[in-house]
Amino acid sequence: MASDLSVGEFASRAGIPVSTVHYYEAEGLIQSWRTPANHRRYDRRELRRVAIVRVAQSVGIPLAEVREVLDRIPRNRAISARQWAEAAAPWREALDERIALLTRMRDQMGFCIGCGCLSLDSCPLYNAGDRLGRNGAGARRWVGEGEERSTLD
Repeated sequence: MASDLSVGEFASRAGIPVSTVHYYEAEGLIQSWRTPANHRRYDRRELRRVAIVRVAQSVGIPLAEVREVLDRIPRNRAISARQWAEAAAPWREALDERIALLTRMRDQMGFCIGCGCLSLDSCPLYNAGDRLGRNGAGARRWVGEGEERSTLD
């Protein structure tokens, strides 16, 4: 086929190691076929799928969720913007939550984790009486729990 690539060509075009190509294939994220000489070949359209995988991984989306989205889009033809938006819709809420978490983390890093279990010098100012500790362990403010704030926040 004119649009097919060897595994080495595919890896080079995708910007990933050959071992990653094999891993993505084993995970069902991309597909190949075999020539009569038993060589793997990849359709160039699979490069788009690798791009989606890499971007999704870079923002922390698990491969299982990536596979679910990729399973919603056809392999044998180009998809429309509407089809892609529908397939990727489940990521919108997760990404919005992640953005909110990262924003809180960025905005609070210089002050206090607000977890109720650390004894930083500023904790009595931001978590007087360990109020957030009553809600449980962990970074309460960063994960959006225990939004109670002292009057000094």
